[in-house]
Amino acid sequence: MLFIISGYLYAMHDGKPWKQRMGKRLRTLGLPYLIWSAIGMLITVIWQYFPFTMQFVQQAQLDQMGDNRPYWEMNWQQLLERWTLAPIAFQLWFIRVLLIYNALYPFLRWVVQKGAIIWLLIIGFFWLVTANVYFLEGEGLFFFSLGIWLQKRRNWIEEKPAWIYLPAVWVVFIGTSVAKTLLAFKLAPGVESSFWILSVLHKTTVFTGLIAIWYGLDRFVKWYQEQPWLVWMSGFSFIIYALHNPLVNYLMRMSTQFTQSVAYHRLFNFFIVPTIVILICIAVGAIFRTVLPKWYAITTGDRGLQ
Repeated sequence: MLFIISGYLYAMHDGKPWKQRMGKRLRTLGLPYLIWSAIGMLITVIWQYFPFTMQFVQQAQLDQMGDNRPYWEMNWQQLLERWTLAPIAFQLWFIRVLLIYNALYPFLRWVVQKGAIIWLLIIGFFWLVTANVYFLEGEGLFFFSLGIWLQKRRNWIEEKPAWIYLPAVWVVFIGTSVAKTLLAFKLAPGVESSFWILSVLHKTTVFTGLIAIWYGLDRFVKWYQEQPWLVWMSGFSFIIYALHNPLVNYLMRMSTQFTQSVAYHRLFNFFIVPTIVILICIAVGAIFRTVLPKWYAITTGDRGLQ
């Protein structure tokens, strides 16, 4: 959904020079990416420093390069790779990929306008099999291109097409969600047929869920917008996104160890730990925005300033 919106909005400003737009993107995407990647490394090295918390870092196994040694045992090239290419705050992949798509936008716009159907079919297949070519993750390229296509056809994404029958979409969404979850425990692992069955079901869930939620929750959005406290909290969505990992993974491991005697402790931690982390992120964001508003703007790319 975020990739569709990003592609759509980016395509709305074709009147501005590409070089100017990329300069702004480097400031609002590239710089926050590097800052929050460094913060994720700082959080990790603090947890690595103490033997008690180090065990939870080892259990989490979050290093994208498969090397979970303490950072002080690595050389500067390895640290540079983890800062720029493979952040421990792995959710930042979205910013990195979005920045690449923005850089490739002139080509993407051209190919969408010249051969949209063929292009969308090709990258739709990449999305289906979750194929990646270097940093061109198939997970986002399809939807970013779809956003460009929607804007160029003047299809306003807030208006539901007449041919979409939402009750049927909801049935498929919920049905495939349940089916893929049950089959994940039944199908033989490592078998090609299992991969394809689960992949098709999962991607169907994603696509129908996107349509159902985007067009089917207008009443919820209206109610949401009428709640001042929720609107205020949503202003810190970028801080929550950027800061929650790796912290939530480390705290989850710690909490799981201390609640093993509690019935359904994994389910308990699934709800409680992320909630606590979200509240911590909001508190940090509120203090940060109040005390250092200029730095807050830099680290968030001017997001959530009001």
